Amino acid sequence: MRFTASKPAKRVALIAALGVGLLSATGCGYINAQQTTHKYAASDGIVADLGPLQLRNVLVVSSGRAEGSEGLSADAPGRLLGTVFNTSAQEVALTFSDAGTPVRLDIPANGEVNLGEEGMPIELSESGAIPGGLAPIEFTAAGTSKELSVPVLDGALAEYREYLPSSAATPSATATPSESGDASHAGGETEEASSGH
Repeated sequence: MRFTASKPAKRVALIAALGVGLLSATGCGYINAQQTTHKYAASDGIVADLGPLQLRNVLVVSSGRAEGSEGLSADAPGRLLGTVFNTSAQEVALTFSDAGTPVRLDIPANGEVNLGEEGMPIELSESGAIPGGLAPIEFTAAGTSKELSVPVLDGALAEYREYLPSSAATPSATATPSESGDASHAGGETEEASSGH
């Protein structure tokens, strides 16, 4: 005697097989953490928060060539790039050291400072690492200090060539915040940041 599955039984078996297939295809999302829940730098620079300040895509551009040095050197001049957003309603000073010399940037209330803008060069007398390395730079704002490992890039990528510093760089800063309507990226009036010499 032979038994044949009825049409409703075939449908149930098909639905069960589809359910198992869907569960196995999506099961890794249940077991593994979603990448969108993790903060990461989507470009070449780093991302960090320092009190009310948000540092985005921060990096140093340097040729790695220092005067009087034959090969690559961490003592070569560099230029700091990136954008700093101030999410607070008050101006916040961001400070860091360039070879022991303090440098200060005043980030306007609800504003931003783009370090790559014309007239806003932050040239460092020492890059802190050779291209391809990480320069340890300690940033301080609103009573909070954080040492960040900032990537050092050279002019191999065309978009960074124009930012390569001159060989005799000195720390300098003249902030020109840009304007925007977003609260966390909102612009303020033009501010000037001065180095702390």
